[in-house]
Amino acid sequence: MKPIVVNRKAGHDYFIHEKLEAGICLLGTEVKSLREGRINLKDSYVRLVNHEAFLINCHISHYSKMQGHVEIDPTRTRKLLLKQEEIEWLIAKGQRKGYTIVPLSIYFKKGFAKVEIAIAEGKKLYDKRETIKRKMHDRETQKAVKYHQQKNR
Repeated sequence: MKPIVVNRKAGHDYFIHEKLEAGICLLGTEVKSLREGRINLKDSYVRLVNHEAFLINCHISHYSKMQGHVEIDPTRTRKLLLKQEEIEWLIAKGQRKGYTIVPLSIYFKKGFAKVEIAIAEGKKLYDKRETIKRKMHDRETQKAVKYHQQKNR
């Protein structure tokens, strides 16, 4: 399953702990826009209200080939389709202090749009710096290993 969109900011701003797959309620033109890749998950999050999960602040642009029809609000609240046990599990895990539920990616699975959501813990500034340092160190190590492998041939 190739993701349509990946929320890279979530990996930068949060420690991802546990992941879950959910369906999403979309209108027909939103599905077509999704197939075109016209979606942004940058500032979106999941909110639980009355034992239902909703995707908030997810921007799906208008379908480019549609003319003369009623336009839909691109950042409207969309319902997530989860089993009751999954919602109760999310409530239990997401209520802890410093934790939130964020969408990681959206993709199609057997023709249905799916959202990968995760329980995440917010990073502090020093955690973000440490992550950047570690990535740079890993990149430099990989580059040095590759260079030595080519040199020894």
